[in-house]
Amino acid sequence: MALSLPVAAAQGDGAKGPVTNLPLPRYVSLKTSEGNVRRGPSLSHRIDWVFTHRSMPLRITAEFGHWRRVEDNEGQGGWIHYSLLSGVRTVLVEANMASLHTRPDAGAPVVAKAQAGVIARLHTCETDWCEISADGGDGWVPKSALWGVDPDELRD
Repeated sequence: MALSLPVAAAQGDGAKGPVTNLPLPRYVSLKTSEGNVRRGPSLSHRIDWVFTHRSMPLRITAEFGHWRRVEDNEGQGGWIHYSLLSGVRTVLVEANMASLHTRPDAGAPVVAKAQAGVIARLHTCETDWCEISADGGDGWVPKSALWGVDPDELRD
């Protein structure tokens, strides 16, 4: 006999979480420096994965009670308790030595470079560019160099 959990999985635009009524999928970040990721939405489920980077961006794909099904940029994940998550938006720099510009323009002066794997705070996003900050540096990066923001997402 199979057990079916009443979760809402992301199935196209307009999907909403049954618990929060927030969009699915959506991005959040890890609030703590360590977060156990379980096979199912309860403490009785086995820990399959441990996320170990505070502020790491994660994508929520489903909800069940106080649990959220999340995945990282590699698609790894499972169920994590909502108390370990934050609504603060962060991104992962995926392009190696991504240039941070003074404005959203490839011709604008470069103020810093970010190595692949850097976790940065997400600020404003336009059609093709996002403003990020990390380690005291702030600048505009092509959206395509980041994980943790949707290609069509706009942020003020």
